[in-house]
Amino acid sequence: MLTLVLNSGSSSVKFALLDPRSSEVRLSGLTERLGSDAASATLKTGGEKKQVTLKDGTYASAFGLIAGELDALNVRQEVQAVGHRVVHGGEKFSGSVLLTPEVMAALRECIPLAPLHNPPNIAGIEAAQLAFPNLPQVGVFDTAFHQTMPPVAYRYAVPESWYTQHGVRRYGFHGTSHQYVAQEAAKMLGKPLEDLNLVTAHLGNGCSATAVRGGQSVDSSMGFTPLEGLVMGTRSGDVDPGLHDFMARQAGLTLTQIMTALNKESGLLGVSGLTNDMRELEAAAARGHERAALALDLFIYRLAKTVAALSVPLGRLDALVFTGGIGENSELVRARTLGHLGLLGFKLDEHANQQAVRGQGGLITTPGSTPALVVNTNEELMIARETMRLVALNP
Repeated sequence: MLTLVLNSGSSSVKFALLDPRSSEVRLSGLTERLGSDAASATLKTGGEKKQVTLKDGTYASAFGLIAGELDALNVRQEVQAVGHRVVHGGEKFSGSVLLTPEVMAALRECIPLAPLHNPPNIAGIEAAQLAFPNLPQVGVFDTAFHQTMPPVAYRYAVPESWYTQHGVRRYGFHGTSHQYVAQEAAKMLGKPLEDLNLVTAHLGNGCSATAVRGGQSVDSSMGFTPLEGLVMGTRSGDVDPGLHDFMARQAGLTLTQIMTALNKESGLLGVSGLTNDMRELEAAAARGHERAALALDLFIYRLAKTVAALSVPLGRLDALVFTGGIGENSELVRARTLGHLGLLGFKLDEHANQQAVRGQGGLITTPGSTPALVVNTNEELMIARETMRLVALNP
């Protein structure tokens, strides 16, 4: 029972063919530069990698390539369903759903909430439906996991009409990752997820932290857009909204220019002036680069402050979970974050923390400490599991 998992972006399609029961990945790949004459794909199977040039840069060509690879591996008949990552489901979707015509119409209604992400998600779904017309297709939403947040966590203190007429509220993102690592953390801790209060920190080029109580999201650092919250690779995270007006008047910037700067020219890149890559920043800071060191300090300080804040809705903190490219591999970020959080009972195990890199997870705190652990996220597997769960419920 194989599941094809698809993540369709504006110029790329990331895909994986896997067994949701055994977690075995049979095929994976990435098609890039769609919409151009330079469209290509990288395919991985059986430990081998190959590059393929696409005949054109359309979604149809990308999915035709994927279908051809399934035929070449003689596994197409084993594929039971297609699962799609969808960025934004608004308030319409609190869980994964079969992608019916009615659901597709609702997805289009969510486009104003995610104008950069939902259109390519929809285009990818439509192309997959044409390429695999006999397979059930399931949408798994980044925002769905956070639909359990209470109004006190998701509402902004803005005019009521902004919420009721325009949907202005906090939605949260990275939900698939937060849900997956919370489940895996419970297994590592040997406790039922329903009995645990966790803060999960997804740290990559995009970063968010979530308070998970009894397996449900009750608050998260990202809000109406993925720009809110933590310092990220190129995103600013929290800033005073008055900054927009100030920069428009003082620097003559348009709103579009301001938003571009906050999304693509800020964060680690903006502060350091060097890069948004944490590995390069750590190396530069070690060499004495002051702005790189400041970027690290800001990233870690804001993260620690957010973890402490997210402990409030939990009442008690049973564990902190690090995940994502930075969370899984930067022993420095983890160590210094826990160094700020002694008031919550964290005591670092330096050896364990040093070992928890390159796919090695586990506890990184000493016995008797509030547990902190590293869990390797696997959003593709979570999407595959959700897809097969929906298919089993709707034979």
